[in-house]
Amino acid sequence: MMKRESVIVIGAGLGGLECGYILAKNGMKVTVLEHEAQVGGCLQTFRRGAALFDTGFHYVGALDEGESLHTLFSYFDLMGLPWKKLDEDCFDEVVIGEDTFAFANKHQRFYERMAARFPKERDGLKTYVEFLKEVGDRIFSAFSNDGSKQYTYSLLSRSAYEYLNETIKDPLLRKVLSGTSLKMELNAPTLPLYTFAQINDSFIRSAWRLRGGGSQIADKLVEGICAMGGEVRTRAAVTYIKEENGKAVGVSINEEDYLEADWIVSSVHPAHTVSMVKDSKILRNIYRHRIASLDNTFGMFTANIRLKPGLLPYVNRNIYVHRTDADLWNVQPVKTESVLVNYSVPEPYSSTAVNIDLLSPMSWAEVKKWVDFPVGRRGEDYVAFKQEKTEECIRLVEHRLPELRGAVERIFTSTPLSYQSYISSAEGSAFGIRKDYNQPMFTVLTPRTPIPNLLLTGQSLNLHGVLGVSMTSFLTCAEILGMDTIRKELKLEK
Repeated sequence: MMKRESVIVIGAGLGGLECGYILAKNGMKVTVLEHEAQVGGCLQTFRRGAALFDTGFHYVGALDEGESLHTLFSYFDLMGLPWKKLDEDCFDEVVIGEDTFAFANKHQRFYERMAARFPKERDGLKTYVEFLKEVGDRIFSAFSNDGSKQYTYSLLSRSAYEYLNETIKDPLLRKVLSGTSLKMELNAPTLPLYTFAQINDSFIRSAWRLRGGGSQIADKLVEGICAMGGEVRTRAAVTYIKEENGKAVGVSINEEDYLEADWIVSSVHPAHTVSMVKDSKILRNIYRHRIASLDNTFGMFTANIRLKPGLLPYVNRNIYVHRTDADLWNVQPVKTESVLVNYSVPEPYSSTAVNIDLLSPMSWAEVKKWVDFPVGRRGEDYVAFKQEKTEECIRLVEHRLPELRGAVERIFTSTPLSYQSYISSAEGSAFGIRKDYNQPMFTVLTPRTPIPNLLLTGQSLNLHGVLGVSMTSFLTCAEILGMDTIRKELKLEK
């Protein structure tokens, strides 16, 4: 009997679990190793009383039938989860000072609503919306064997900020179109046009929340992996990747166990992955230094607010609140200029919210001084720092939601330190490695490493977010299974 090829997947976040699922479905012997007690990474949830909070999952785009995430999630058997479609006339509300602007689903409706508010910008808006649609329509060209991938690369080499300024002349409209920016890091000197366009397009197509939290996605993937003969182990920290004769041959687990495999896929941060290969004749210092030198995107401060029953109506949209003078393309995280208000979906019979999250950018520099303190024992100054940040967020938001303050029952907070401690996000980064259109070959990583059977996956490679990570999972698995197999799996053949 032919021996099944085996694979070790390091990390049970979305990317790791998806890779494990794809490879198990294709007959490989899969072992997923997660160093935490709970799988899911940013998909983890936690409960505080009656309120269930998400760690990093809030909403997704392009989940309508025929759209890109629907194609990917159908493969993973995730479409049966309790998805809740957001208001098609206003899935995102952008508040800038006294003004409010509605983002509508579907390209034509989005154009019409924006053009009604900015009639002098009809031509620019038409160009903008048509461009977004073209980018989204071509998303699966990443799996092609012809030259169409070059289109994506050309946009990774262009500035999102410059494109927006060239296309849209009205500075207020530019701010509005950038107003849902907390789904990415709007860094004017670096952000590639492809990242900006792909993410914004996916949500304009359709926008969805998940009743009951993102951990259901992780649990469903684990269930699928195990049903196909794979294994998912928690509290299994990989401390060492062993290389022998130019190949990765196995990993040390918790410094007391050792497991061998034909392939190793790492979904943890590339710098951490490289650091686990202690002795290598292939991973030269120049590669190690290159990966270690890559900058991470900023993190998030989150105030998870448990609400008093029956006081705050549930709103089936996201609300982005910005100070009038906020510079969205030059975020200074030390100032609370922007806050995302995200509602958890209540039970079907309820019209009031049980809990909401307030999210605002926060840099690693703001919390770095507490990094050596244990969780829960970072001192009164850290507690005071989080309380002050919470108050700044509430003050900014209550202008739009004056009933919020009176509806608060209890607040739980997290910073980039929390994300690094609980889900091993490097420097608490919200979006992984910072991609730079000036250096796309340097900052947009491929799944391959110099060790031929050690592969990377996850949000630090191509695109972040649920759609980006899911796309990358298939690209990683294509290195093992071949791109033709992936195209057949996703039914992308013409």
